[in-house]
Amino acid sequence: MSRPESTAATLADTFPALLLAHARERGDRPALREKDLGIWQTYTWSQVAREVERMALGLATLGVEPGQHVAVVGENRPRLYMAMMAAQALGAIPVPLYQDAVAQEMGFVLQDADVGVAVVEDQEQVDKLLEARAQCPQLRSIIYDDPRGLRHYDDPALLSCDALAERGDAHGAAHPDAYASAIARVQPQDPAAMFYTSGTTGKPKGVVLTHHALIDRARAVERMESLTDREDVLAYLPPAWIGQNMFSYTQLLVTGFTVNHPESPETVAIDMRDIGPTYYFAPPRVLEGLLTQVLIRMEDAGWVKRQLFRRCMALARRVGTRILDGEDVGALDRLMYGLGNVLIYGPLRNALGMSRVRIAYTAGEAIGPDLFVFYRSLGINLKQLYGSTETSVFVCVQADGQVRADTVGPPVAGVEIQVSEAGEVLVKSPGLFKEYHRNPQATRETMTEDGWFRTGDAGFLDEDGQLKIIDRAKDVGKLADGSLFAPKYIENKLKFFPYIKEAVAFGADREIACAFVNIDLEAVGNWAERRGLPYAGYADLAGKKEVIDLIAECVDQVNADLAGDAKLGSSQLRRFLVLHKELDPDDDELTRTRKVRRGFIAQKYAVLIDALFAGQASQYIETEVKFEDGRSGKIAATLTIREATVHPVRAAEAIA
Repeated sequence: MSRPESTAATLADTFPALLLAHARERGDRPALREKDLGIWQTYTWSQVAREVERMALGLATLGVEPGQHVAVVGENRPRLYMAMMAAQALGAIPVPLYQDAVAQEMGFVLQDADVGVAVVEDQEQVDKLLEARAQCPQLRSIIYDDPRGLRHYDDPALLSCDALAERGDAHGAAHPDAYASAIARVQPQDPAAMFYTSGTTGKPKGVVLTHHALIDRARAVERMESLTDREDVLAYLPPAWIGQNMFSYTQLLVTGFTVNHPESPETVAIDMRDIGPTYYFAPPRVLEGLLTQVLIRMEDAGWVKRQLFRRCMALARRVGTRILDGEDVGALDRLMYGLGNVLIYGPLRNALGMSRVRIAYTAGEAIGPDLFVFYRSLGINLKQLYGSTETSVFVCVQADGQVRADTVGPPVAGVEIQVSEAGEVLVKSPGLFKEYHRNPQATRETMTEDGWFRTGDAGFLDEDGQLKIIDRAKDVGKLADGSLFAPKYIENKLKFFPYIKEAVAFGADREIACAFVNIDLEAVGNWAERRGLPYAGYADLAGKKEVIDLIAECVDQVNADLAGDAKLGSSQLRRFLVLHKELDPDDDELTRTRKVRRGFIAQKYAVLIDALFAGQASQYIETEVKFEDGRSGKIAATLTIREATVHPVRAAEAIA
């Protein structure tokens, strides 16, 4: 059921105003749920509004004022969401930090944003902020949600959320109009939140987004997808990532649906089956992981079940997406697909927790077409969207019935797109950011004189007005012979295989293309155990000849696919190696959103890249790594470099 168009929530133009409107209009409906000790706890809109008021007044007693930044650190937790709402009610600006960042990374953001007050989840985050405080003397107060392990901490900067709320009660009693007055001062063009970019090419930048920018983009998609307050969302990705924040925070307050918080990252799969979300969001890496789990289970199944799965999936790939899009399909194919739905597709959707999904989005980076088609062939309405932190996420979204694997859809209402002569995508949108915090030069460099945002992505609009993204503009290059080299496209094809977790392709300005590969420890470990192949850990398994042979088969299939593309056929991988360690954010090889820091990797592993292109059969390397306890160490290995099978390029329609 849709919300009436005349409700106060549809007219509210700031986040505090939205919260008050929902508390009035749907006060008894669930706003937030959290699984604690196996039991789902529910917070209604009225309860959320009351707790936010208490926290806001408590923050006011700590000196939080309009325009100041309040750090929020932890997993998705109701009180952390309420802390963001409380900061916004005072005109302050919440700054979510990645919960898995180390103290030094947090220190940079705390300094750059001049954070005086932080709200954190638990002891782990308290410890990191206490460590970071040495370089951030302005950090005066740390408020924590979970008190476990903190009983004997006596630092005067520490305060529990319960104690903060009690301070708020006292302040409210003494100043009964303080909260309403604070909310009334908040304006749509005021900064609502600041998100730090992933920093793939340097230090992260603080992206300042206004209430208007975020709310406008959420409303545009609400109208497009007919979202209602009956949707269920599972919030399981880092709250510091703009994608998760849009889906589970901004859209929560705009549409008024229910957001569910898992008990822990380890229980997400179980909790998703509990909830059965109707509105779902996952970056490609999550979908890749789910597919790996499915394929591992199929490998462990009996022969009959494996054959049934393969036959049903072959049929699904042929007609599943057409049925989902409402196209005409033969009666026999439709009947066989219905049978497959009973035997395979329906149980599989249920196992993935996607039985109730009405709309599913993927974004964050390019998704491989094979992976995309797999989910849609199961009857899951997975669609691609395109955007960035600077654009409040929603720039392009695929419309129902117009979903294609090779585009990210047309511009969302209110968005304009043009492509520069250099092939870079430029955007105008009501959701554009206000500025980069304390970095006017970067702000000027990112915006054209006439107000277009430079996305840094290479792409073009096709004849249907849908945007096609080729790669990051800085990464798209050419081989020495002048043929196109798009590394991300190649990497996505490699990552479709369950045995490959990450890949990094090289070849710009070179005679040939080569790649590093990270194996998926769980998938390859399962494969090795079924064959009685012993191993002592990741490095040992990755170096085994049998495993390198397995990866060679995957590379061969990717090359065969590339050979059918007249534009990218020359980018077939000639040589590859399996890295001796997993690429890791703690080692600066990936961002906190798990994007490859290509330039850093090229510098760190230059000796391996040189060996690949020099035609060597092996290369010794020592690599410095950081352990979870903060210690550093080294991993040494002699890596095998393998030749790959290269196929003749066939005349075929080139992809864009």
